[in-house]
Amino acid sequence: MSYKIKIGIVGAGVFGGYHAAKCKNHPNIIFMGIYDHTVAQSQELASKFNTKVYSNYPDLLSAVDAVIISSPASSHGPLSIQALQAGVHCLIEKPIAATMQDARRIVELARSNNCIVQVGHQERFVVKAIGLDKISEMPRFITAFRMSKYSKRGTDVSVTLDLMTHDLDLLSLLTKERPITVQGVPISVQSTSADASLGHLTFPSGTKARMHASRIETKFRRTMDITYPSGTVSIDFNAKTVTHDTPFDLDTDFATNPLAKDSLGAATNAFVEAILNDKLIPVNAEDGLTALEMALAIDGEIEWETRNA
Repeated sequence: MSYKIKIGIVGAGVFGGYHAAKCKNHPNIIFMGIYDHTVAQSQELASKFNTKVYSNYPDLLSAVDAVIISSPASSHGPLSIQALQAGVHCLIEKPIAATMQDARRIVELARSNNCIVQVGHQERFVVKAIGLDKISEMPRFITAFRMSKYSKRGTDVSVTLDLMTHDLDLLSLLTKERPITVQGVPISVQSTSADASLGHLTFPSGTKARMHASRIETKFRRTMDITYPSGTVSIDFNAKTVTHDTPFDLDTDFATNPLAKDSLGAATNAFVEAILNDKLIPVNAEDGLTALEMALAIDGEIEWETRNA
């Protein structure tokens, strides 16, 4: 088995640039090039990282072992499906797709074509650096705020899919349960989709969660409070701080942990390790589908199904 994998970037925007830097500097990656439907944007990014521009997506797919999908969220599904049909592994930025149909197809193709699919819910690495994934107690209440200033970037989907999806994925990690109920209040202000949303979720164990997201605020905020029977943990994802009054052995200096200090780099490395060394995928296609399903239910796009709850 090769000790290097050939990877291409799909999408030459801000996140494409972030991913390009990780690929360029990873010892086990051969950075093959960049594809974006806007060739000029691809050329600018490719020039910065001394790599090739692909003006045709199938040409990129035929040249690589894996792609990182960092294009606008509404294109994640179609681009990932095309890659998986070609037998190419995928690291898909969140959300996994914009529709359940595309997300389910991604899950199916990953299985049938024996492809690695990892979804870009990087906050999982931060929570693991803190040590919350090792707590045996079930949370009683979880409250999250994910607020940002308005930017046109990301408005091709709702703020629930763009921002809240991070916290919805963390609910799955922290509870290890599928919600019984998912309800939401989406509000459109400047976009055709929701610019603010509020989600209420309940879980079989009795855990209740209240999720807030907005992209029309004056200040940025990324916080989560988790109340356990033995105390409360408060995380500030922006400041990379955690306070708690629990007996748990949590790392309050987690900002220095490589998983949290560079969660995008940790995600890139995990993707490479999964492909080259059969390591466990930290956020797989099924995880991505579950987060998407919760987000769409909060937006009122689908009815929540309580199967397997």
